[in-house]
Amino acid sequence: MASLAVSASADSEVTHLSQRDAAEIDQHLMGPLGFSVDQLMASPPRPPSSPALSAGVISSLTPWFGALCRVRAGARGAERRGGRCGGNNGGDGLVAARHLYHFRYKPYVCYPKRTPKPLYSGLVTQLESLAIPFVSVEDLPGNFSEEFDIIIDAMFGFSFHGTPRPPFDDLIHRLVSLSVIGNSAIRPAIVSVDIPSGWHVEEGDVNGEGFKPDMLVSLTAPKFCARKFTGPHHFLGGRFVPPPILSKYRLHLPPYPSTSMCVRIGKAPSVDISSLRENYISPELLENQVMPDPFDQFIRWFDETVTAGLREPNAMALTTANKEGKVSSRMVLLKGIDKQGFVWCTNYGSHKAHDLSENPNAALLFYWNEMNRQVRVEGSVQKVPEEESEKYFHSRPRGSQLGAIVSKQSTVIAGREVLQQAYKELEQKYSDGAPTPNRTPTR
Repeated sequence: MASLAVSASADSEVTHLSQRDAAEIDQHLMGPLGFSVDQLMASPPRPPSSPALSAGVISSLTPWFGALCRVRAGARGAERRGGRCGGNNGGDGLVAARHLYHFRYKPYVCYPKRTPKPLYSGLVTQLESLAIPFVSVEDLPGNFSEEFDIIIDAMFGFSFHGTPRPPFDDLIHRLVSLSVIGNSAIRPAIVSVDIPSGWHVEEGDVNGEGFKPDMLVSLTAPKFCARKFTGPHHFLGGRFVPPPILSKYRLHLPPYPSTSMCVRIGKAPSVDISSLRENYISPELLENQVMPDPFDQFIRWFDETVTAGLREPNAMALTTANKEGKVSSRMVLLKGIDKQGFVWCTNYGSHKAHDLSENPNAALLFYWNEMNRQVRVEGSVQKVPEEESEKYFHSRPRGSQLGAIVSKQSTVIAGREVLQQAYKELEQKYSDGAPTPNRTPTR
């Protein structure tokens, strides 16, 4: 899966916004540039070919939600629990709660002071239709650590100033009590949206008495207070920022690779590999639900991966062994399947082809992470008929055909420029569109 959050430039190299500039940018986005508030809170639908998050597949997500799912990859118990405190930044929190539900978390929403504005009323209606509980301040559990795995702080945005009033002051105090525990492994992870509630938008935690979130998710561009953030995770969501805004405010923002909707700012913290955990949540697989023919079952599962929009679901690990039994693996692409077997392509001069000429036994492994599923295949390998190989080769894009001819797999070359020159010469040779010779038969 392509990462939904990659490391970016150092925090000091990214533009940080003052309260005034942040407000002006919002007005510009929702004025001359035609954005609406709900568009800014929820990103456009993901294209079918884009990678899905490890927590599940969903058609749309808030610009920062991909970062949120990385806080605690494995929640305690079989049920993921998420909490949220809300205030005048509550729209983002309500959208997050909706997505948390679809990511199989069990969110609870604390929304102390509601507004009759249609946008927020609509979001509340959406959450109520999903039976997401709304909890009053008075009914919040006494110990957050025993009830929640994630606390999303979406109380105050960059427009807030002054001293928090009831009931928000009590909620902030409770977050302070949590953050002083220090070890996030024994307490809920605290995620602040744009501004840690109670912080000054430009000066940060002025008196040092505010809570310290584990993650800060900046929106559009980090605010000045983000420079005072010392937690391990700082992400930016705001891929929607159009060129006129970038130019007018001279914003220097990190690039968003591929289909990523968020990007990490600064260096990622070191990770104890042995501590990495994932709480797998997937439908049960019962023997009486499995099709009698394994090929039919594979096709059914493969169709599900395509429908879910997984990226390259036909990617598979191919393991071969030579006559001495020395094994090697590599990723290849499935190009066909029928009751006779699985079909892929290789150059007959490649390492794998050499292995198979000495030992025709091989193994395949399909790994569909987003669906918590893998499929193993073992068997013997043989060449497909030459006409089938030729048909496939000439169905490839012309550039792919030329590249296959130029690239002699598993051989040493002097440098990339050798390949580029050979490609250019071949391109000129067949500039009239004449059929190119097939040098990469199918196995």
